[in-house]
Amino acid sequence: MTNGPIGPVDSSKVPRFAGFPTFARLPRIEDAPDARIVVLGIPFDAGTTFRPGARFGPAHIRENSRLLRPFNPATGHAPFDLVQVADAGDVPVTPFDISAAVTAIEAAARRFAVNDVRLVALGGDHTIALPLLRAVAARHGPVAVVHFDAHLDTWDTYFDAPLTHGTPFRRASEEGLIDRQRSVHVGVRGPLYSAADLADDTMLGFEQLTCVDLEEHGLPALMERMHRRLGTGPVYASVDVDVLDPAFAPGTGTPEAGGATSRELLALVRSLSRHELVGADVVEVSPAYDHAGITGIAAAHIAYELISAMVPSP
Repeated sequence: MTNGPIGPVDSSKVPRFAGFPTFARLPRIEDAPDARIVVLGIPFDAGTTFRPGARFGPAHIRENSRLLRPFNPATGHAPFDLVQVADAGDVPVTPFDISAAVTAIEAAARRFAVNDVRLVALGGDHTIALPLLRAVAARHGPVAVVHFDAHLDTWDTYFDAPLTHGTPFRRASEEGLIDRQRSVHVGVRGPLYSAADLADDTMLGFEQLTCVDLEEHGLPALMERMHRRLGTGPVYASVDVDVLDPAFAPGTGTPEAGGATSRELLALVRSLSRHELVGADVVEVSPAYDHAGITGIAAAHIAYELISAMVPSP
């Protein structure tokens, strides 16, 4: 890239509703093979336990990212000018075998990890976080996980299945992929099966920052607790869109009332720039339940802020 990174398609020359539907209209990986940050779609939802459809999430997020613009006024820089970012398309995963799909996702993520590329994955259901964390931990060792979600996702099994969208962080903790002293859930809320869910979650290495904490203490206090918990060292961010209230993300599989606003979540994600963010995912976008692209727009902006947080300030 002798003349600097290849940026998005110029919307003053090609209308936003035309052209290849890459994320934020960025170049495809074939046109920018030296990309340091890669957007990777993972159209998989065989691990869902309620409403399906997240297999169509990557395409929906990309379609709703067409309006994203290059300059981020909240950070004061244009991330696509500073680091080459490219869209690597989708991982071709089987919809019939969860174990085989997890293996394929991990293999795809490891291909990029070899070159120290930072992935922003578009899901897909939350099952995909496990193979992504396996690839990240292979490169960096155990990482702090900041998990934005209404749910803990540290349950043991569903119908005796150990790999589902409700179990990835239990498996990740058991496999030694996460730093148990620095990992945290943000935005959890809603009914649980029993008090043992919280006790198990703490044992697995997570602190819980709830939407009740957000309501009672406010965003700055919650943000400071999150940063204190993450400390120093590599961080992986996993964003389930159901961390948002259904008013801001109706298009998801397991909605819960009383969630964060999109403004609150974007501020939290943006603040991760103070950490060494080595990978991320945005999951559980189910377009069939999305009205007017509300959820897809939110997810596109979340991914944009994750990319911005990975880019060093000029």
